Amino acid sequence: MTDAEFTGQHYNQSVFEFEVTRLTECSPVEFAVTRRMLDRWIPAGAAAAEIGVGVGHYSEHLAARGCRIHLVDVSRRLLDAAVARLEQAGLSEQVLGADLLSATDLAALAGGSFDAVLLLGPLYHLRELAERQRAVAEAARILKPGGLIYAAGINRLPYFRDLLREAPEKAAERRAFHEQFLRDGNVDPDHAPPLGFGHLSTIAEFRELFADRFEQILLMGVESFTAAWQMNLRGLTSDEADAWIDLVEQTGATPEGLGASDHFLFLGRKA
Repeated sequence: MTDAEFTGQHYNQSVFEFEVTRLTECSPVEFAVTRRMLDRWIPAGAAAAEIGVGVGHYSEHLAARGCRIHLVDVSRRLLDAAVARLEQAGLSEQVLGADLLSATDLAALAGGSFDAVLLLGPLYHLRELAERQRAVAEAARILKPGGLIYAAGINRLPYFRDLLREAPEKAAERRAFHEQFLRDGNVDPDHAPPLGFGHLSTIAEFRELFADRFEQILLMGVESFTAAWQMNLRGLTSDEADAWIDLVEQTGATPEGLGASDHFLFLGRKA
């Protein structure tokens, strides 16, 4: 079974319900910062492909701004949920298509068709470097000249933070796994059940993944210093929340902000 096939089954069967509320309930800073970056660079009316659409939070946000969206995922259940979300929001006319595809093979999408491509999930479910490179190449292929890529990666070190918090006694028994993990960043369902098979990155490795095809506009940690406490954003007024998001934006691209974050966001322009 390929990583893409496993990931599709994993989201169909194991973590669908969590994915429905992950951004809004568990990761409000990640959600707010990413939306802010989308709004800053993607104009209304743009054509965008969201590869790894999940349940459609970001696609709905862009469609509501007049963007035309092509939805792609490896999970049929997630893809159907994203389509239903846009239908229920009265945004069906903004949907260019919906395809069950892997980020590594987007042959159904024509080259040079999109102003922006979102890869906000697939790269951390592909364990082999060649697969991640193929996903980036496919994103570049379907982008117009000068088109934008938004890509997410997961920071390698929060795995250890979460293990210390949740099961500190397991560090000793996982010594062999941790040596492998520090070398290649790869995890499996036994060691990272919510993620399944996945790849967690370093800052340098993540930046290098795009160097040949994209001009970097931004590389930031979308949670910065809020990573373990971002749920505290819930319940704040708009002004209070915006004040924290401003601080995350001001610090997220610094080495300290990147290192403290759970997720990296790369924004680049097709070379």
